[in-house]
Amino acid sequence: MSTAVPLRIVLVDDHALCRNGLTDLLHHRGGMDIVAALSDPDQVVAVLREKAPDLVVLDLRMPAMDGLTLLRRLRADGIPTPAMVLTMSDSETDLAAALRLGVRGYLLKDMEPEDVITAIERCARGELMVAPSMTLKLARMLEGGPEKGSERRSLLA
Repeated sequence: MSTAVPLRIVLVDDHALCRNGLTDLLHHRGGMDIVAALSDPDQVVAVLREKAPDLVVLDLRMPAMDGLTLLRRLRADGIPTPAMVLTMSDSETDLAAALRLGVRGYLLKDMEPEDVITAIERCARGELMVAPSMTLKLARMLEGGPEKGSERRSLLA
């Protein structure tokens, strides 16, 4: 019998259905400890300092503060908690911005539940996880050389 300590996760999403569904999924099927499930990004800094989770999973599109702004704030406040994005946005620009901010994962909400669980576990172990449907976009962002347009290069700059 394994005595592994469960991963400690903080969820940040403005939709109650997503927060509650993800909490149930990660806790019951993934064996993770959801130490907080927040809708208000303003609460995140204090919770991360107090709870020191293994990973924060956040949405990008939230009305009070978007996820990228929240990530910038966390880093500016010296909070090193690893982060991953779980979003509906399949935008190459959002992917690049999130990677520039050091996220360990960029997942899409249309992924299969078991794949989300696995990706979160791997992100918490330090691996970089990108939704399979985003890998071609990531490759395109990275392929640009001097002969390519400056727009792609600037995405990762």
